Amino acid sequence: MTNDLGTLLTALYAKIDDELEVERWMGCPPQLSDAELVTLAVAQALLGFHSEARWLRYARKHLTAMFPYLPQQSGYNKRLKAALPLVKKAIRMLAVDTDFWFDNHWIVDSTPVECGCSRPTVKRSEMAGWAGYGYCASHSRFFWGLRLYLVCTPTGMPIVWALANPKLDEREVLQAMLDVEEDLVADRPGLLLIADKGFASKEFEIDLAMRGIDLLRPSFKREKKRKGESLLKSVRQLIESVNDTLKGQLDLEQHGGRTFEGVTVRVAQRVLTMAAAIWRNHKTGQPVLRSLTAFDR
Repeated sequence: MTNDLGTLLTALYAKIDDELEVERWMGCPPQLSDAELVTLAVAQALLGFHSEARWLRYARKHLTAMFPYLPQQSGYNKRLKAALPLVKKAIRMLAVDTDFWFDNHWIVDSTPVECGCSRPTVKRSEMAGWAGYGYCASHSRFFWGLRLYLVCTPTGMPIVWALANPKLDEREVLQAMLDVEEDLVADRPGLLLIADKGFASKEFEIDLAMRGIDLLRPSFKREKKRKGESLLKSVRQLIESVNDTLKGQLDLEQHGGRTFEGVTVRVAQRVLTMAAAIWRNHKTGQPVLRSLTAFDR
């Protein structure tokens, strides 16, 4: 384990333990606290372990100085699923603790989270009723699973995220996300939301305008050039690089979840890991905020 990774995990543990309200246990507290559990989950994603069993074997060999007690795989899995609300709070806490939280430019995009590759898997999967078939335009292929909707700053710091059936309209999902975070949007006058053509709709833009949000998206061939459209090419590269961090570096597509709860917490685990890396790089003045190289990937 590198010093940079050890410093990140120590700082993250201290932040979670000091500022978040963790569950109070009746009787004897668990040997692995909730703050340690979430920190351990971030370390797993940073070091690229898809298998929880392999990860715990590695941790017992290399991380006992930081985590004196480690549960068995089944116990770790159950605890991690139960810690989903804490993981969500930790993502928000890290975002608030940076200058990026006050950015009034947001980027929104969705990316596939595949949950099955064969018809027999689809038929017997416990994801039935949640997952569905969708189309990934960037890879020109169909997939079965969910879509991750991520609203972030241009630096990649997650602001709001959600998982949804890929058959749902992207605009409806985003509207539902903004409804949940109504107060968050109201605190940002002049908010600019940058999206692709999939979010184009007069009704949708009217709805955003009523919330005080301006939409910047590419124009269709039949439309006049939209204001600020010349900036979209570089912004699109930012969107793709955020997705590449989640998929190429944090192995989002190899999540290994077999239930909706399992998929959700593993996606949240990776979103938290990206937020933790940006938070730590920002605090230490690193030139590339979303870089995971320093953490020995």
